[in-house]
Amino acid sequence: MSDRVPQPVERQLPTEESRDLIALVRDIVQREIAPRAAEEEDAGRFPREIFSLLSESGLLGLPYDSEYGGGDQPYEVYLQVLEELAAARLTVGLGVSVHSLSCHALAGYGAKEQQSEHLPAMLGGGLLGAYCLSEPASGSDAASLRTKAVRDGDDWVVNGTKAWITHGGVADFYTVMARTGQEGARGITAFLVPGDAPGLSAGAPERKMGMKGSPTAVVNFDGVRIPDTRRIGEEGQGFSIALSALDSGRLGIAACAVGVAQAALDEAVSYATGRQQFGRPIADFQGLRFMLADMATRIEAGRALYLAAARRRDAGLPFSQQAAMAKLFCTDAAMSVTTDAVQVLGGYGYTQDFPVERLMREAKVLQIVEGTNQIQRMVIARHLAGPESR
Repeated sequence: MSDRVPQPVERQLPTEESRDLIALVRDIVQREIAPRAAEEEDAGRFPREIFSLLSESGLLGLPYDSEYGGGDQPYEVYLQVLEELAAARLTVGLGVSVHSLSCHALAGYGAKEQQSEHLPAMLGGGLLGAYCLSEPASGSDAASLRTKAVRDGDDWVVNGTKAWITHGGVADFYTVMARTGQEGARGITAFLVPGDAPGLSAGAPERKMGMKGSPTAVVNFDGVRIPDTRRIGEEGQGFSIALSALDSGRLGIAACAVGVAQAALDEAVSYATGRQQFGRPIADFQGLRFMLADMATRIEAGRALYLAAARRRDAGLPFSQQAAMAKLFCTDAAMSVTTDAVQVLGGYGYTQDFPVERLMREAKVLQIVEGTNQIQRMVIARHLAGPESR
């Protein structure tokens, strides 16, 4: 390995407060996250104590209102925090993104009383959330979900199964989309379900190729009784709430992807400048230099794309198309960059002695979660050419 130490990403941040925030995140990463990331991922260990530390440090509610314990940070800043966390360990970066996603419905659509009652604990009280939309038979076609919530007096009784739930089995609360009315998108309602609700259970975590420290599980609802005071928004509004959350969540995935790609590039540059072949560093060879240049360019382009979308969101402008573009480009770039990083390291890149093989495995899931990249292309095309003909 080279003595060359990768330099921190040079960030254009809007305020002195945001610069201090990034410095805090980097300190936590260097002290608490990065040193144990490889070992704990290999062991499949979920770092709950890290999420507790992030909550204590005010980092789990950054894009939300300080009135309820949030950080009042623009998305432009919040996403760069995610990138820093994901570069150290995707389980943590994506976990923070999913937690923010799970808070979106209540923060954006809840009644004032609901927000006052629940948001402080969700944003800064040590709780961890999960987002329940996908089901075994409805992934990309989320509007066909079958989990049902039936009215019973002042309560709702929820029955069904959710699939591919990040933090399934360890979350303290679940934002759940359930069918309360007619078939299709207009019959879905959102609920805030406590993690210890009677009748709620999680299956064994999925055995994944990457992100082994992040539990992904089926979550079962067997007669789970939820008071109407935990219904979020109006009856039948759930699907539009879900889509709104996903627009923001896709930006989180884009930022995480750039973080993973940056970590892979840093490893590749360090190795290439230190590895000697034919009497000189392999970084001297043009073929490899061009590969590193292409990797760096993809990362910079992805970072610029997600930040441009974030600034539209912060300005109150429509950003759904830009979020889909950022998610699509950044996650494809992460897959390309991590694959190239393995190639730069050659045989060593294929071993667990170096982190690039883990980063490559982790990058793959980012092309799938929160809408596959094929779905992102559909979203972008609809903005350009209108809905498909039926």
